[in-house]
Amino acid sequence: MAARIDHLVTSGTFALDGGEWDVDNNVWIVGDDSEAVVIDAAHDADAIRAALGGRTLRAIICTHAHNDHIDAAPALAAATGAPILLHPDDLPLWKQTHPDRAPDGELADGQELEIAGTVVTVLHTPGHAPGAVCLYAPGLATVFTGDTLFQGGPGATGRSFSHFPTIVDSIRDRLFTLPEATTVRTGHGDSTTIGAEAPHLDEWIARGH
Repeated sequence: MAARIDHLVTSGTFALDGGEWDVDNNVWIVGDDSEAVVIDAAHDADAIRAALGGRTLRAIICTHAHNDHIDAAPALAAATGAPILLHPDDLPLWKQTHPDRAPDGELADGQELEIAGTVVTVLHTPGHAPGAVCLYAPGLATVFTGDTLFQGGPGATGRSFSHFPTIVDSIRDRLFTLPEATTVRTGHGDSTTIGAEAPHLDEWIARGH
């Protein structure tokens, strides 16, 4: 059975640098009727388990370690036995939220993960966070971008651990080289495509944020 993408939105709080904001997060589930991976276990482990519908969870993949993307990961891992995977450059952020529970495995640039016959390639895309990654599934014509690329621009870089020139380089070199028809499934908000966003890179650079 071919892999498919399921989607749910969970709500909670993003906290960093002493501030807190109410946020809605996209949680992406990639798999078939028997197995799946979760991309960004945000806020509500029970809702994510319900969306899995009894499928075997093979991994919890973190696009980055801001608390709103990882706060439900340990509970989901405990309930399912699935390993939590994170790029090691984001461990300092991870420890702010989960100081007593380390991830189970590391993500590396170019690493390939297979789920339900679909290959997902890890692209290290720092800028929004040092260990931010995007997950490219060419068989699904999709890239999961976390908070690196949104409809209308790059992810925020105004807080600690972030850097605007770095996120621009990541988007230009790692994402805008993908096929234009690739669907961009983001960490918050609506999806877009590489072709819709790529023409605006110079505008973003001129704005400087």
